[in-house]
Amino acid sequence: MTVEQNVLQQHSQKHQQTLLNQLREITGTTDVQLLQQALQVSNGDLAEAVAFLTEKNAKVPQQDETAYYQTSQVASDRYISVGSQADTNVIDLTGDDKDDLQRAIALSLEESSRAFRETGITDEEQAISRVLEASIAENKASLKRTHTEVWSDSPNPHDRKRIDTCPVGLKNVGNTCWFSAVIQSLFNLLEFQRLVLNYSPPARVHDLPFNQKEHRNLPFMQELRNLFSLMVGSKRKYVDPSRAVEILKDAFKSSESQQQDVSEFTHKLLDWLEDAFQMKAEEDREGEKPKNPMVELFYGRFLAVGVLEGKKFENTEMFGQYPLQVNGFKDLHECLEAAMIEGEIESLHSAENSARSGQEHWFTELPPVLTFELSRFEFNQALGRPEKIHNKLEFPSMLYMDRYMDRNREVTRIKREEIRRLKEHLTLLQQRLERYLSYGSGPKRFPLADVLQYAMEFASSKPVCTSPVEDIDSSAPPGGTTGQQLSLPSTAEQDPLPPLESSGSASAPTTAPTAAQQQRVPIHKPFTQSRLPPDLPMHPAPRHITDEELRVLEGCLHRWRSEVENDSRDLQGSINRIHRTIELMYSDKSTMQVPYRLHAVLVHEGQANAGHYWAYIYDPHQRCWMKYNDISVTKSSWEELVRDSFGGYRNASAYCLMYINDKKPFLIEEEFDKETGQILSGMDKLPPDLKQYVREDNELFNKEVEEWDALQVRKAQQEKLALAAAAVAAAAAAAAAASSISTSSSSPQPMSIESSPPDNTVAQQEPEYMEQPSPTNDSKHLQEDTERAISRAAAEQEERSPEALLTAAIKLEYARLLRFAQEDTPPENDYRLQHIIVYFIQNQAPKKILERTLLTQFADRNLAFDERCKSIMNVARAKLDLIKPEEVNMDEYEMWHQAYRNFRDTTIFMMTGLDLFQKTNYMEAVMYLIYSYQYNKELLSKGPYRGHDEELLGHYRRQCLLKLNEQAAAMFESGEEPEVSTGLGIMNELVVPCIPLLLIHDTQRDLLAVEDMRNRWCSYLGQEMEPNLQEKLTDFLPKLLDCSTEIKSFHDPPKLPTYSTLELSERFSRVMAAVGRAPTDGR
Repeated sequence: MTVEQNVLQQHSQKHQQTLLNQLREITGTTDVQLLQQALQVSNGDLAEAVAFLTEKNAKVPQQDETAYYQTSQVASDRYISVGSQADTNVIDLTGDDKDDLQRAIALSLEESSRAFRETGITDEEQAISRVLEASIAENKASLKRTHTEVWSDSPNPHDRKRIDTCPVGLKNVGNTCWFSAVIQSLFNLLEFQRLVLNYSPPARVHDLPFNQKEHRNLPFMQELRNLFSLMVGSKRKYVDPSRAVEILKDAFKSSESQQQDVSEFTHKLLDWLEDAFQMKAEEDREGEKPKNPMVELFYGRFLAVGVLEGKKFENTEMFGQYPLQVNGFKDLHECLEAAMIEGEIESLHSAENSARSGQEHWFTELPPVLTFELSRFEFNQALGRPEKIHNKLEFPSMLYMDRYMDRNREVTRIKREEIRRLKEHLTLLQQRLERYLSYGSGPKRFPLADVLQYAMEFASSKPVCTSPVEDIDSSAPPGGTTGQQLSLPSTAEQDPLPPLESSGSASAPTTAPTAAQQQRVPIHKPFTQSRLPPDLPMHPAPRHITDEELRVLEGCLHRWRSEVENDSRDLQGSINRIHRTIELMYSDKSTMQVPYRLHAVLVHEGQANAGHYWAYIYDPHQRCWMKYNDISVTKSSWEELVRDSFGGYRNASAYCLMYINDKKPFLIEEEFDKETGQILSGMDKLPPDLKQYVREDNELFNKEVEEWDALQVRKAQQEKLALAAAAVAAAAAAAAAASSISTSSSSPQPMSIESSPPDNTVAQQEPEYMEQPSPTNDSKHLQEDTERAISRAAAEQEERSPEALLTAAIKLEYARLLRFAQEDTPPENDYRLQHIIVYFIQNQAPKKILERTLLTQFADRNLAFDERCKSIMNVARAKLDLIKPEEVNMDEYEMWHQAYRNFRDTTIFMMTGLDLFQKTNYMEAVMYLIYSYQYNKELLSKGPYRGHDEELLGHYRRQCLLKLNEQAAAMFESGEEPEVSTGLGIMNELVVPCIPLLLIHDTQRDLLAVEDMRNRWCSYLGQEMEPNLQEKLTDFLPKLLDCSTEIKSFHDPPKLPTYSTLELSERFSRVMAAVGRAPTDGR
C-alpha cells in the first residue's frame, strides 16, 4: 500500500467515525451496527441516516437491552466526541480478558443509573426525546413550505450605512439567527478571525480526490472568508450571509424555514473547518505530523480513570464542545462536578461478580476556547413531547478550571471528600434546624419559638366573659320574639327556648302559630339550640389558673423560648459557616491558576421546537458586553445578559457558553504590523484578494448611496419648480385681485369670495386652519373669534382708527389665547386643537412667528362684511406686505406651521384609533393606534407639549394588539380552514410586524404583552392537532418568536378624514371622555 493510499484510508476512516459520532448524538442510538447500516443505506448522507433510524425506532420502540446499550471501541481516540452524555463514558477495554460487550453493557447501565439519579429521567426516556426531536425535524423537513418571510431592507441606503467602527451585523435570510449567533461569537475571537482570513486552499487541491467533502468544504471556506472580510471592512451596517448559509443548508438537507440547533450547527461548522485546515496542514508539513489550528484552538483532552469489575483502567479521549446537564443544578460548577464524577453501580451481567464500577474524568489539556453545551431539553412523558428546561442556572464571568485538572487530582479528591463530609454534616444540621422551624406532629407545623410564644400569650390572657347574645346583631329579634328588641338579656340566657305566645295574644291556641312565628323558628333555631355556656370568654384564655401557676408557667415558657431561639441561632450560624467553607474551598491561589474568561453566551428564546437565537459577546477593548441580534448590534450590560441567560425569566436562557483562556491574550489581541509595529485594523487586516473583494462591495454601496442622493436632489428640484410655478400663478392672481379691490373700494358691499384671492403669495399658502378659500365651518369659527376681538377693541378703544383697532384687537385675542394656554384642563378639552396660537405659546414659539400668525388671522378676507372689519383686514394685509424677509424667517415660520399640521394629523390618527377601539373594531383600529403612537413619539421628542399622553397611546396600542392576538388564536383553535387562515393572516399582517415596535423601547408592560402573545401560541406546541395545522403553526412560530427589533416593511398610513377645527375639537372631546370612562388594566 502506498503512502497516498494509506493517507486516504485514514481520512476515510476518520470521516466515517465522525459521521457515526454525529449520528449517535442526534438520534441517541448507540448500536454501532445499526448506525453503520444507516450510513450504508443513506450513502453517507446524515439527514437520510437520521430518517432511517427514526423510522426504524418507530417500528421497534422496545429495543433489545444488549443491542440498545452496545458500544464500540473507536479506532482513533482523536475523534471521540462528547456531543452526548453517553459519549463521555467510552473506555478502552481492549486490554481486558472479559467480553467487550458485557463490559460495555455494565458501563452503559452505570451511565443510565447516574443520569437517572441526577435528572430523574432514564436513558430510555432521553433516547426517546432525542429520537422524537429528530423525527420532528425530519417531518418538518419533508413537508412543503412556503418561502419564509424575511426582513426587508430600507430603501434609503443611509439607513444601512455603518457608523464609524461599529460591529457589522448579519442579515437574517430566513430563520438563520442560529447562524448569526455562532458566526459572530467565532468572528470576535480575533485568532480565529485571522485563521479564516489568511486561509489559502492547498496548492495541490486539483490533484486531490474530488469527493463531496472537498467539493463542499473549500467553497464554504471561501464564502466564510468573504463574509469575514465584509464584517471587517464593509461600509454597510449589516451584510448578507446568504452564500455561506446556502452551502450549509444544502448539507443539512432541510427546508429554508427549518431552524437549526446551535450545537448541531457548531459541530458541523467545526468539522468542516477542521477538514479544510487539515488539508492545508498536511501540505505544509511534509513528513511531519501536521498540526491542525482548529484542533489546537477548540479541542482538548481528558483522562477517564476508573474501576470496572475491580480492575483499574485509564483512557485518554478528545473533546470539542463539552455537554452539561442543566436540570437539577443551580450553577455551572455543580454541572461540571456531576459530569466529571460518575457514581458507582453494581455489575448486573454476572450473578457471581458484584464488583463496583465507576469512573472520573480529569482534564489533561484544555483548549484555548472552551465551549459548554447546556442541555436544556427533556422529554415530558405526560405530554409525550420534548420540553425546554427554563430552570435558572448561574455561571460566572471568570471560571477557574483547576479543580478539574488531572495534575490537581489528589488535591481535588481531598477537597471533594472534605466537601462531601461537610455536606453530610450540613444535611444533619439542616434536619435539626427544620425540627425547630417546623414543629408538630400533624399536617400543619409551626416554628417552635412561635408555639412557645403563643402558649405564653394564652397563659397570660385574662378571661373576659360576656353573653353570647351580645355578639348577635341587635336588629335580629333574639329568643324567638318578633318585632321588638331584647330588653332583658339575662332572661334570654336563662331560658334559651322561645316563648310560645306573644304578650298581646294570650288566648291564642298554641297549635296555631302565627305567620310571624312560622318565620322566626327557622331563623333563630340554631341560636336557641346552641346552649352556649353563660361564662364563655370573648377570647381564648385559661379558665382556672392561679398566680403561682402562671408565674411558674411563664418562667418556663420564657426560658424554653430563649433556649429554642439560641439553639436555632447556633444551628443557623453553623450552617452558614459550612456554606462559607464550601464556597471558599477552591479560593486559594493554588486552585486559581487556570482562569477562563467568559467570551460569548448564545441565548435561545422560545420552546423546544421553535425559537430565536442571539449572542452576547464581550468586547475587551470597550470593556463592555455587546448584543448581536441579527442585523442589530448594540451595547449591553452584564445585568441584561444575566436576565436573558441565566433562565427562570420569560422563555430565554443560555444554550451555549464560550470561555477563553485568560492567560492567552493572543485569542483576542489585534495583530501588529511587523514593520511599523502599528496595530492592524480595518482593511489593513485583510490579505490582498479580500481587500479587493471588500473594495468592490464598498464601491457598489457608494454607488447606491450616490444614486439615492441624486434621486433625492432631482425630487427636491422638481418640488421647487412646482412651488415656483404655483407662486407665479398665485402672484398673477393676487395682482388681478388687487386691481379689482382698487376699482371697487368705494362700494359698501362685501368682497366677492370667488373673485378675491389673497393679495400676496404668503397668504395664499396659509394653512387651512388659518384661512379658507370659502366660508367653511373652520373659517366661520375663526371669523367669529376675530370679529369678537374687533368688537371688544372697538368698545374699549377711544381711538377708532383701523390701525389702533387692529393693535388692540390683536392684544385682546392674544390675551384670550394666553389664558387658554395657561389653563389646566382635562384631557378631553385640549385648547391646542381650537387655535394654533395656543399650541405655539405652550411650545415657546418665537415672538415673530406669533405676531405674523395673528396678523394672518386678522387679514382673512372673510372678515370683509362690514366697513370696520374690512378696513382692519386691509391694514393687516398691508402690515403683512411690509414685513421684510429678514424680520421673519419664512422657513422657520413654515416649520412651525408644519409642526402644527403634524400635531393635528397625529390627533386625528389617535382619535380615530381610540374610537374604533371603543367600538371593538380592532383590525381597523390597530394601524391608527400604531401610527399615532409613532408620530406622537416623534412630536414629544421635540417638546413635552407637542404631542399627547404617550402612556395612554401606548396602553391602547398594546391592548389592541392583545385583542387581535386573542381573536386570531380563537380562530386558530376552531380548526376550520377559513378561520385558521384568517387568524394567521391577522397575526402575519397586523400583529407580528408590530412586535418590534413593542420590543424596541424595552418597556416592561410592552415586553409582558409580547410574552403573553408568544406564550399563547407556544402553548399549542404540546397539543394534538391536524397535520396541516401543525405545519401552519411551525411556519408561523419562528416569525412570532423573532426578537429582532428591525422594523419590517409596513402598511401605508390609513387615509385621514378631513375635519374643521370645531368638528375636530368636539369629536376629540367626545372620544377622550369615553376613553376616560373605560377601565385600564395593568398590562
